[in-house]
Amino acid sequence: MPTWSCWLTRRLALSLLDNGEKFLARTSTLVQRAAPEARREVAAFEREAAVANTAPAMSVTPPEVLKMTVAAAELVHQVTLSQQGERMRMELHGVAGGGSEAGLTREELQRILEMLHAEVGKAAWAAAPAVGAPTTPLGEEAAPKPARH
Repeated sequence: MPTWSCWLTRRLALSLLDNGEKFLARTSTLVQRAAPEARREVAAFEREAAVANTAPAMSVTPPEVLKMTVAAAELVHQVTLSQQGERMRMELHGVAGGGSEAGLTREELQRILEMLHAEVGKAAWAAAPAVGAPTTPLGEEAAPKPARH
């Protein structure tokens, strides 16, 4: 299976984190069954459980493997998340036409978003909403929108 490496811009990474959190809340039966005022706490509980459950599968990629893929890495311009039954689908599309797609469990998607969140934190990228941006309670969004940049 060929390897496809990519880069995410700051804007796309922050958008993926925001939209990914909303997507997971909207597609979670546990979050949807919770009272509106408790949904954030339930989503946080679900995220923490997913990270704990996926921890045994984590490993460190050797630096030499990363170095081999850096030169061919492509800038991502679109990420799409969708639900397919009990599984989630994540599609990445690059500016040069490359891409990748994966069928994920809910826990795996939670883990990916948590890892991205950690990297965004290391880079000190602020994730504050834009001034005047509407705030919508978790689980009360319309249809999911792909993030394009």
